[in-house]
Amino acid sequence: MSSSSKSLGDLFEEFEQEAFRLETLDDYGRSGNTAAYQAFLSGAPQPTDYNADWVAEVRSHTVRGKRVWRVHVLTRPLTAYLRYELGWGYRKNMTGGEEFFILDVTDRPNPLAGVPDFWLFDAEAAAVMQYDDQGAFLGAEVLPEGTAEEYVRHRDTAFAHAEPFAHWWAKHGE
Repeated sequence: MSSSSKSLGDLFEEFEQEAFRLETLDDYGRSGNTAAYQAFLSGAPQPTDYNADWVAEVRSHTVRGKRVWRVHVLTRPLTAYLRYELGWGYRKNMTGGEEFFILDVTDRPNPLAGVPDFWLFDAEAAAVMQYDDQGAFLGAEVLPEGTAEEYVRHRDTAFAHAEPFAHWWAKHGE
């Protein structure tokens, strides 16, 4: 899979085995579905069609045996955004087969300090996600072919220190 002139969307369409995401921010509130986030903040119930497009996208991969998974590095107490992302987003996205893990660094050093958010596809292609200081998505930089090795190491480090979301949520969620 050549990534030199590909977009993040191309990488999603073409991956064959796994798509991995590392999340490091505690607030993506100016990215994605801002209306849903505002509804969450106001105490509205979660709409039944919440995140339906993403769940369908994930399911289109997982039903073919592909893995879509992520690790979120975070600290407690959770920000309002993380309560929304984990409580509404992760729990809904799991219905499409996406897997989630939490690397909680509340009481320990962060083994990934300084590592940016990224997507890694088939351990071959990486895209660094860029955000402003208020959590607004600025774009994804698809890295040149042959540069994914560093991100494979970051993925492996994240997973080695993370725990399954459901176990973490049972202890620290709602």
